[in-house]
Amino acid sequence: MKKQLIFTLALLVTLFSFGQKKELKVLEKAVKNNNFAEAKAAAVTLESMLGSMDDKMKSKFYYNRAKALYANGAGNVADFDTAFNDLNKVDQKYVSDLAETKKFVQNELLVKGNSFYTGGKYTQAASLFSMLYKLVPEDQSYLYYAAVSSVLGKDFDSALNHYTALKELGYTGITTEYFAVNKETGEEEVFDKGTRDLYVKAKTHIKPGERETKSKVGEIYGQITSIYLNQGENEKALESIKEARIADPSNSDLIVTEANVQLKLGNELEYGKLIKEAIANDPNNTDLIYNLGVISNQAENKADAEMYYKKVIEIDPNYINALKNISALILEEDAEIVKKMNVLTNSNADNKIYDQLQKDRGGVYQKAIPYLESVIKLDTKLESADFARTLSNIYSVVGESEKAKALKAKYGL
Repeated sequence: MKKQLIFTLALLVTLFSFGQKKELKVLEKAVKNNNFAEAKAAAVTLESMLGSMDDKMKSKFYYNRAKALYANGAGNVADFDTAFNDLNKVDQKYVSDLAETKKFVQNELLVKGNSFYTGGKYTQAASLFSMLYKLVPEDQSYLYYAAVSSVLGKDFDSALNHYTALKELGYTGITTEYFAVNKETGEEEVFDKGTRDLYVKAKTHIKPGERETKSKVGEIYGQITSIYLNQGENEKALESIKEARIADPSNSDLIVTEANVQLKLGNELEYGKLIKEAIANDPNNTDLIYNLGVISNQAENKADAEMYYKKVIEIDPNYINALKNISALILEEDAEIVKKMNVLTNSNADNKIYDQLQKDRGGVYQKAIPYLESVIKLDTKLESADFARTLSNIYSVVGESEKAKALKAKYGL
């Protein structure tokens, strides 16, 4: 009786194992034929049998279910997480082309993620970059791209999580950049090392070199700080930036970020000290000085803002954003003059004031014209229509009608 019972149990186990193998073959065949709907149905049936599968069968199940869920990139994005987790459970001992499959999925997601990003679909891009990081956790740049995309998509909670993770991982984003100068255009171009070396060997490029890219640590801490500020978490913002300054005390971007935080908290004395420290630390950094101009303007300190913009232009006359900002800053004076003119009466005294204000307006225009002209000269893609319209109007007022006409024709105003 005992022997019969053992035989019966063994028969049941054999039948159960046979059922697993049969369903697993159904799953494998459906995946091979790209019949992913059938494959997903077979995977659901097999899922309840996982507890009794051996390691080899489990590995095959996870591999094929991952391919079914991914469906050559056409699957439901919500299923991709499960697919990636499945791939990480596959034993390469049993599935020889696992690495190739992972690479294929990685490339497909990267192409889609980049497409979403360049198309302005930042939330979808962030989702795919986040999945890429789960698939290839050793490449932390995917987590960085997910963070950047989340900010642009205004999903600040996700962005904060991503940036905090990057901070805890110690991610710097520093890479080696390989470059050479294109002989035909004279422009420097960046490549991977193999491509750069190939072009240099072909003599289409000269002056090869390499350099390390700028660390992203300051940007990461800065974004964490900005998100905290936007959320009204001022103390957390200050704590974050102070932590960053300890980690990288000479980083000018972090000094400016802390200055901005102190300004928003009303600590103007501390703000002033940090501004001086930033300038002393990096006196010819145009991006830094430009940012100081922006912060000063936000603080209603117009004189300092104009001073910083002028300093940027002295160092780099083609820094178009500084040219645009100083133009706008100067023309704010015109708006103030117009306000004063509008409240004047027709009395003799007010008429004299009016005439003087009219001269003052002319002075403002003459001061703004060189900066506006520089903006238009640098605007080869005709993206500064508002500045062109302003300059055209000024030309008309100061009697430069031919210049106004030419500008209108160029920009289609």
